[in-house]
Amino acid sequence: MILSRLDEDKAQDIVMIDLKDKSSVADIMIVASGRSHRHVGALADHLLRALKDAGHGKARVEGLPHCEWVLIDAGDFIIHLFRPELRSFYNIEKIWSVEPPVRSAAN
Repeated sequence: MILSRLDEDKAQDIVMIDLKDKSSVADIMIVASGRSHRHVGALADHLLRALKDAGHGKARVEGLPHCEWVLIDAGDFIIHLFRPELRSFYNIEKIWSVEPPVRSAAN
């Protein structure tokens, strides 16, 4: 449901990282980019509504006021939504030993 929502909202470079054997914090981490502050904020808002509507309770959120990097903690799922510049700076995929997606000139 999370991946579908992000895809529908035109999130870019969506990556799902399996954390089951790497961390006790969550089972899945999802990383995606938005094109601008406004796009990151809209992605977060739509995802929070979808999680609530699907009965996943109230997720904890950090970074929503600035929409540079929004972290959504939905229990078994952690979602990071970035502006592209911050995503490449923090490079979460590398931290968790996942190759970043190949970015094309169109993205």
